[in-house]
Amino acid sequence: QVQLVESGGGLVQPGDSLRLSCVASGFHFSSSTMTWFRQAPGKERRVVATSTSGGRTVYADSVKGRFTISRDNDKNTVYLQMSNLKPEDTAIYYCNAAGGSLGGNAYWGQGTQVTVSS
Repeated sequence: QVQLVESGGGLVQPGDSLRLSCVASGFHFSSSTMTWFRQAPGKERRVVATSTSGGRTVYADSVKGRFTISRDNDKNTVYLQMSNLKPEDTAIYYCNAAGGSLGGNAYWGQGTQVTVSS
């Protein structure tokens, strides 16, 4: 079955960096669109960054220039490199897979907590 397992979250100070990873299994990873979402307490889940099967990347305005999404199709893994973290980046970060062999379905990981605080 489809599985997405995120890791790499933690407690960091403002200005620090973190790299999140999402390991996928159970579907044809390279043909899928992979997206990182985040959800802060009391707020809606929102898109952070997307990586398409064709190599295109799209970012939310709030993270442009600070976050980088990348993927390793050989390892079935998508990454989110986060730098110059701010307190407002504090959220649970979720990995999402859609498209390709998944058809009209979308799948979510369990999430990883990122807390930015001094």
